[in-house]
Amino acid sequence: MDFRLGEKELALKEEIRKFAEAELPPDFMRSTVIDGEFRDFEFEISMSRKLAQKGWLVMSWPEKYGGRGASLLEQTIYEMEIAYWGIPGAWMGISGIQWVGPCLIMFGTEEQRDKYLPLIASGEKDGVWCTCYSEPNAGSDFASIQTRAMKDGDDYIINGQKVWTSAAHRARWCWLAARTASNAAKKHQGISIFIVDMKSPGVTVNPILNYYGRHHFNEVFFDNVRVPASNLVGEENKGWYYLMQSLAFERRSIAPTTYGSLKWILEELARYAGQTEYEGQPLSQNPVVRAKLADLAIDLEVLKVFAFQLAWRISQGQIPVYESSRNKIMGDDLMKRGAITGTEILGIYSQVDPDSEWAKLSGAIQGAYLGFPGQAIAAGTAEIEKSIIAQFRLGLPKSY
Repeated sequence: MDFRLGEKELALKEEIRKFAEAELPPDFMRSTVIDGEFRDFEFEISMSRKLAQKGWLVMSWPEKYGGRGASLLEQTIYEMEIAYWGIPGAWMGISGIQWVGPCLIMFGTEEQRDKYLPLIASGEKDGVWCTCYSEPNAGSDFASIQTRAMKDGDDYIINGQKVWTSAAHRARWCWLAARTASNAAKKHQGISIFIVDMKSPGVTVNPILNYYGRHHFNEVFFDNVRVPASNLVGEENKGWYYLMQSLAFERRSIAPTTYGSLKWILEELARYAGQTEYEGQPLSQNPVVRAKLADLAIDLEVLKVFAFQLAWRISQGQIPVYESSRNKIMGDDLMKRGAITGTEILGIYSQVDPDSEWAKLSGAIQGAYLGFPGQAIAAGTAEIEKSIIAQFRLGLPKSY
């Protein structure tokens, strides 16, 4: 494994830097990201279009589907740099780019690919997705979902409720998991994946405000929603297996984006420590502050290597099993530590409103602190990820 960046990867980093400096307004506030939420949707979509025009939005997709066949290493570098500069609009909701598109390429019909992939690749509003997995009584125990899809002629009729659905109020399409067989021998064997038009009659989206009062999460109700049978992804009752691949795509992307975000925060904290005095000397000379920042820097480099190693394994035709879970756990833990370390270094400034003129680091520490608990749950809790590692890395028996 050689993780040195070549001319192509270095040129991509430089291009993204120039793009960020040219396209992001001088007063752009990174604190707009709490739970991944950008409040200015029109600006976010305008950036999606520009990323699409640059050929970056779906760069690792095949050319026939709007991509440019870039390597997974290039995709990883892109994700790191997008997160580092805080460029919005890179994922087309939650998440057309990171798992819906790749799963359709793997499991979808040609008709589905021809219809939905160009919409995602365009960067337009009609390419924005949400993902309906969690329910009031089914989170980590995902196989217990109760939303049902009953076949009725050439349609399925969907009834049920989803919760914690990010970006549902923005999305045109929904990546939905529903139960299609209530009498399956095992619960996970009766689940299917559907594409649902969020403008369909019977779909209701209600906001769930987070503890900062912002709207990113939603609950979604499906009341006799008719979905064409052609919107079934893959085979009926095989959705669990598609979900595992979908979650693997999602978890893979967490390490690069966490690395990029936290790298920016770490650099800004180091700069702040060098410019701020405490008891007559710069904070950067305080041994406790130095040690905390150094610890973050060390583990951040490990996370980067993990991200590159996973990309390399996939590029070699290997099928990683536990590595995505490993990367997610480490990324979640690092973001938590970075947020807490940031609040300790900023002191009282970490308590002001992230939009305040008194906020330091553009409110990024408050955003990270308010956001890390949700990030740690999304795509699987630490307990779920560790169980996967125990089974597939250590060879321990199943925990279920």
